[in-house]
Amino acid sequence: MAFPLIVRAIRLSIENVDYQLENAAKSLGANRLRVFFSITLPLAYPGILAGTILGFAKALGEFGATITFVSNIPGETQTLPSAIYSYTQSPGGDIAALRLAGLAVIISMAALLLSEILARRAEKVRGQSLKA
Repeated sequence: MAFPLIVRAIRLSIENVDYQLENAAKSLGANRLRVFFSITLPLAYPGILAGTILGFAKALGEFGATITFVSNIPGETQTLPSAIYSYTQSPGGDIAALRLAGLAVIISMAALLLSEILARRAEKVRGQSLKA
């Protein structure tokens, strides 16, 4: 369910890479693979990172597709949202559901913190490469 969001963010990021930089690298003798890894990928990195985090966040909260297509088999196909749902449907399961909801918040905050750290590193690297 999250894949279209990931693809869209990455595609837009790659499309916004200045093709003149790629052409300059090709004119200097770089093959397509080297152009991709040395020009396109570093410039598209923020969009790739954003798409990955967006996909992770969407997948973390996915309930509908999981319950519809895979079911909710504890220990096999149970995801965090479906486990929370199961606990809220059983008597006395509110505490366990609250713990899992807290775990989901912690995971989300850790992902947000990681994305900020990676985005700042990418900006720093990008700034240094522009100065060189």
